[in-house]
Amino acid sequence: QVQLVESGGGLVQPGGSLRLSCAASGSIFSNDLMGWYRQAPGKQRELVATFTSGGWTNYADSVKGRFTISKDNTKNTVYLQMNSLKPEDTAVYYCNLRNSYSVSRMYWGQGTQVTVSS
Repeated sequence: QVQLVESGGGLVQPGGSLRLSCAASGSIFSNDLMGWYRQAPGKQRELVATFTSGGWTNYADSVKGRFTISKDNTKNTVYLQMNSLKPEDTAVYYCNLRNSYSVSRMYWGQGTQVTVSS
């Protein structure tokens, strides 16, 4: 059993920045991978940024150069630094934990709202 708790969302003006955090607790496996997804109104949930096998990262084209995913293994916490925010970044952001081997091992956080508006 794994629990994921996101924090750091809020209201920000276009061009501003936010830093999201996701703290994981429970039974974490060595081949678990974490990342961030988002879901905007009327849209499907989409990948934003994630760690991949071997410690590489993957970003959606729409956020490359603006968002940075990082982690603190001592705290089992993953971060998403979001800079140069745009109105189209408005969404509920979800922390995700998956397993590189087992497709059935998948966990989601409750989500944190990010609103980019002037």
